[in-house]
Amino acid sequence: MLINELVKLSGVSARTLRYYDEIGLLKPSMVAQNGYRQYSQADIDRLQQILFYRALDFKLEQIKGLLENPDFEVKEALKNQQRLLEQKRSYLDGLLQTINQTISTMEGETTMTNEQKFEAFKNKLIEDNEQKYGEEIRKKYGQQQVLEGYGKLKDMTEAQYEAVQQLEQQLFMRLQEAIVENDATSEVAMEVAELHKRWLSFYWKKYTKEAHVGLAQMYLYDDRFTTYYDSQVGEGATRLLHDAIVAYAKL
Repeated sequence: MLINELVKLSGVSARTLRYYDEIGLLKPSMVAQNGYRQYSQADIDRLQQILFYRALDFKLEQIKGLLENPDFEVKEALKNQQRLLEQKRSYLDGLLQTINQTISTMEGETTMTNEQKFEAFKNKLIEDNEQKYGEEIRKKYGQQQVLEGYGKLKDMTEAQYEAVQQLEQQLFMRLQEAIVENDATSEVAMEVAELHKRWLSFYWKKYTKEAHVGLAQMYLYDDRFTTYYDSQVGEGATRLLHDAIVAYAKL
């Protein structure tokens, strides 16, 4: 199949397909002497996988890593994508319900509590956390503490929910400053650790320095945490956050 035929079939632009080729995400099986890209059935199936992952908001480098994993199985990937899409649909259904309730409230047809306004967003936070880290945090902290943390999140007021979002952004900004200084014991690094402690207090029923350090170690040795903080703040963010928390715990 030539590139213009694949464009018509998939709806993906020729420019995007050429870019996928450049970065090694989707290379055509053959390139004719005239330079025309020719895509095989395997290439077409790979593009379908790419589009599924894009619909789930995966970054291109993440998709490439998944598809190039020697243990990658198309059937298992489809089952996982199905589960993730169902979760996304559940979240969108919750958002639609919240919008409908808000409109009805504005039109005087019903009333809506502040808690209801943020219920869908909080449920999404819980679902995301469970999907990414559920198994690890249960092993480390136990089922009861995990469920208590989720319960605390669900009971957040509107003001608390807004505060935790603002606190995380403040943490990111201070962490950027700490990276520039590159000193895990500096004043700004200690502020980073304090902000992280305050952020955790919205989720943890009880804070201890030992648990804080344990979480920081999990950040450091789990690629998902490293990817999250480094992508939000900059390269080295996770390492500096870990070192700052360790230094903070010794105070």
